[in-house]
Amino acid sequence: MKKLILLLLITLFAFGKSTFSDPQPSFENPRRVVIPLYVSEPQKVNHILGSIYNILKEYPPETLKVVVVAYGTGMRVIKKDYDTKTLARVKSLMEYDVEFIGCRNTMETMHWIDTDFIDDVSFVQAGIVEVIERQVDGYIGVTPY
Repeated sequence: MKKLILLLLITLFAFGKSTFSDPQPSFENPRRVVIPLYVSEPQKVNHILGSIYNILKEYPPETLKVVVVAYGTGMRVIKKDYDTKTLARVKSLMEYDVEFIGCRNTMETMHWIDTDFIDDVSFVQAGIVEVIERQVDGYIGVTPY
């Protein structure tokens, strides 16, 4: 029985962590990920947020930079009047240094102002352009679904 438990523990430790490609993520060379958020349906949004949590669990914090760019209906997710449980998850991710960026074009179309949104969100003029430019700058674009 002891051998079986030991074998299970070894298997868990051997296969429980991801192996990283070279160059390995480090403080000097972190993995940089940009995630577009263009939906507002709670089920889809919570799947995206869950995927971000999964990414955070695998990488040491100093080796990872995650940016979420909200635009279109995704802007609703970072508004103060969105679903409170989902907003709590967004704020929790922000405590783990996940950056949330909103789209001013969407805000202008919807007649929203900065104070309609949760604290610590930054804004750019065009969210989709921010996603493109982050990828040109070396960020890995990920769209969890």
